[in-house]
Amino acid sequence: QVQLVESGGGLVQAGGSLRLSCVASGRTFSSYAMGWFRQAPGKEREFVAAISYSGFNTAYADSVKGRFTISRDNAKNTVYLQMNSLKPEDTAVYYCGSRPYTAASERSYEYNYWGQGTQVTVSS
Repeated sequence: QVQLVESGGGLVQAGGSLRLSCVASGRTFSSYAMGWFRQAPGKEREFVAAISYSGFNTAYADSVKGRFTISRDNAKNTVYLQMNSLKPEDTAVYYCGSRPYTAASERSYEYNYWGQGTQVTVSS
């Protein structure tokens, strides 16, 4: 069993920054890839960013490339999402997920554990 707890969401003006954190417990965090996804009202959950077990490989959605950075600290069992130059269209609930493989993936169905989500609201 894996527990994932996100934090760091909030209300920010367009152009601002936020850093999301996701703390994992329950299994060997450093052996598994992690990802961030988001879901806006009335829309399906979409991929944001993913990172391999080691942190050496990352992947990003085109909509966030150059603005968001995913990273991880295996000593702290934590994955981060640094979000800069935020736009109103980034408003959503952000979820972190754990994938039982080492490689990063954009496919949400390959993640078998999820956190409860943290709300990010960007005002114009």
